[in-house]
Amino acid sequence: MTALRRPALRRPGRLLAEAAALLAAAVVAFPLYWMVLSAFKPAGEIQSTEPRPWTLSPSLDSFRRVFEQQDFGRYFLNSLLVATAVVLASAVIAFLAATAVTRFRFRFRTTLLVMFLVAQMVPVEALTIPLFFLMRDAGLLNTLGSLVLPHLAFSLPFAIWMLRGFVRAVPEALEEQARIDGASHARFLWTILFPLVLPGLVATSVFSFISTWNDFLFAKSFLISDTSQSTLPMALLVFFKPDENDWGGIMAGSTVMTIPVLVFFVLVQRRLVSGLGGAVKD
Repeated sequence: MTALRRPALRRPGRLLAEAAALLAAAVVAFPLYWMVLSAFKPAGEIQSTEPRPWTLSPSLDSFRRVFEQQDFGRYFLNSLLVATAVVLASAVIAFLAATAVTRFRFRFRTTLLVMFLVAQMVPVEALTIPLFFLMRDAGLLNTLGSLVLPHLAFSLPFAIWMLRGFVRAVPEALEEQARIDGASHARFLWTILFPLVLPGLVATSVFSFISTWNDFLFAKSFLISDTSQSTLPMALLVFFKPDENDWGGIMAGSTVMTIPVLVFFVLVQRRLVSGLGGAVKD
């Protein structure tokens, strides 16, 4: 009888890499843990001069103050509408643009791609004031449109650059075969090409959703007087007070804001992993 093989010992390099990955994960997860912990801590423990990484008397008072805030549901709905509009619009426009710059040859194509790359290098803070005057002249201040358009403009360059690799990975012979079978260009675009690049669209949509959902700069700059158009990050300003900040309410509100992002990740997790893997492979 053949003796059972002993399990192979792991290489020191692999053990070191796994330890480094666990350490990096712990460093990234600790602020989230502290945020959730502070949301459940009673006021006395939050204000204590000797903070502890645990609590023996969790409380829901901070969450109660958050949900009792006036128009909290409206702020949540506004954030959801803006993020959904940006994700859907950027996905459709980026898909069409990536297909155009990959499948077609036209003048200034390279210049256009370079402009997309340059647009990613410009800091958002440097464009806030010009965008404010642009929104004012367009009559979009104090509307959700003033948040949708800037985020759409900033998310498109990254999405187009990323989707180019997915579109290029689809062989042109597949399109030729579809045309031989009688499929029009539009039918090939939406029934064949779109499902193939869907993982890439999901990956880009995650980044668009996160940046839009967590936006504070544009909301603070463009929503000046109409508080009914405010989003969730703006709602947290209620807990910042001149005499003493309500850190329990701030952490509870931040925890509530994080839940939709986690739900979105769970829903698109499989396609997100395949999308990022396809982008790296390309």
